[in-house]
Amino acid sequence: MKTYKTIILIFTVALGLLSCEQERLEPVLTTAEGGGTLSTYLAYTIESTDPSGSNVYGRVVFYKTTLNQTLVQVSLNNTVEDLMHPALILDGAIGTETTTVTTLDTVDGSTGEFASSKFFVITDETYYDAIETMDTHINIYLSATDDTIVASSDLGLNAEPVESN
Repeated sequence: MKTYKTIILIFTVALGLLSCEQERLEPVLTTAEGGGTLSTYLAYTIESTDPSGSNVYGRVVFYKTTLNQTLVQVSLNNTVEDLMHPALILDGAIGTETTTVTTLDTVDGSTGEFASSKFFVITDETYYDAIETMDTHINIYLSATDDTIVASSDLGLNAEPVESN
């Protein structure tokens, strides 16, 4: 009797394992409802300011989302590998190092992009629409312990975007 129960159990398990079909699902390549491409943006060129000549330069782009959030993307060239470069948006034009308006994510010197995500998210719904009237600039620093400014760009009132949509 015990042998029959064991055989029936083994047969049931084997039948269950063999009869399970694994359906391979194809990826859904369409955009989720409410999503879409980021088509509203302002881009500014970031110029090198490093006196030691590392020639760090790139671009900062502000995107407006459908949720009225602002996404910030920084892409830099010639960053110092293995260093994390702090990025700050400050009041005033370049050279007037005053109050910090927005502390962005640090830029990874190995990639030239933000360390933790491709975009830095600003949830203030009025931020994007106020960019062009802000009296601000962006600074990229050598490291958290060395406040040498390696790249900078005026923003808003202080500069025209190099590209916008």
